[in-house]
Amino acid sequence: MKLLSSSFFAIAFTMLLFSCGNDQKNNLPAIKTNEKSTIKYAKGFDIQHFKNYTKLTVKAPYQNSTETFEFILTSNKSNTDLNAIQIPINSIVVTSTTHIPMLELLQVENKLVGFPNTDYISSPKTRSLIEKGSIKELGHEESINTELLLDLKPDLVVGFSLNSNNKMFSVIEKLGIPVLLNGDWLEETPLGRAEWIKFFGVLFDKEKLADSIFNDIEKNYLEAKNIASRATEKPTVISGGLFKDVWNLPAGDSFEATFLKDANTNYLWKDSKGKGSLSLNIENVFEKGKDAELWISPSYYKTMEQLNDANDMYPKFSAFQNKKIFSYVNKQGELGGIIYFELAPARPDLVLKDLIKIAHPELLKDYQLTFYEKLK
Repeated sequence: MKLLSSSFFAIAFTMLLFSCGNDQKNNLPAIKTNEKSTIKYAKGFDIQHFKNYTKLTVKAPYQNSTETFEFILTSNKSNTDLNAIQIPINSIVVTSTTHIPMLELLQVENKLVGFPNTDYISSPKTRSLIEKGSIKELGHEESINTELLLDLKPDLVVGFSLNSNNKMFSVIEKLGIPVLLNGDWLEETPLGRAEWIKFFGVLFDKEKLADSIFNDIEKNYLEAKNIASRATEKPTVISGGLFKDVWNLPAGDSFEATFLKDANTNYLWKDSKGKGSLSLNIENVFEKGKDAELWISPSYYKTMEQLNDANDMYPKFSAFQNKKIFSYVNKQGELGGIIYFELAPARPDLVLKDLIKIAHPELLKDYQLTFYEKLK
């Protein structure tokens, strides 16, 4: 449970510095180029190119946000505007494991100098940098070691937030270190989440590489979706499990439900409203889903035995009786971090292929599951 907290529910902050004020507009005239935005799916950020600078706009910095933050990025070292961030950046601190694969895809993981709770990182490539001492442990995400952070002198910190009220990031900004809020986890579609690689691409002046990587992921995802559409049958699916007597499962408009739809399955709550989770009791779920053919992501249970011992009603589900339950919690990194939480947002194409392999194994005969495995 701690990894989920570290990866998706980190501390929030108020970003006041490095926003586009009147002085910025005076020093950096808005002479726009003819280049159009390349953002296709993501709703939370945008990139605009002007004659002598680039504007990075974060439109959804936290849940239910009404604020938009704009950042001026420039490679012109002679620019004296105090609100401009020089690119490419040479050192960075990130606060979510979901940022790690994007740095690695852009081949800039060596620019990462610090991370809170480094034990949660699973990637062997970045773990080797941690073990060499190249990436420093910054403590807990809610109380980052600011003395060590100052010693590291990162060009910027990338964080994420549930709301705008956080003292930690305000302190970091007052120390003169820019803080940028990354809202990838708020995206409502799998490809929208993956497209945040372009956010990192513009910071490292690797936009073309970021575009190329995302285009490949998009192509793979859409090709997999097309393969799934050839299936002649749609297996019925339930998802989630009990936590403190509440069964949490994806709402019909969530990105998880989108995965199940694109895998050409019949998710039994596909018509429910909402982009987050539904909270139901087990009786409601059993009434509707007792005969479902597949059970995907049954909370944090790792074995059939654990499920059997957890609740008397679990064994009554057809998916349990037929041993058709699949979870990602057993695929872990060296120190126990769940690989799905780290890598899946950046590689939705692999998640979709996993679900197609589970639901329609005949369509991807040679594919090996990346994240999921059947409970034993």
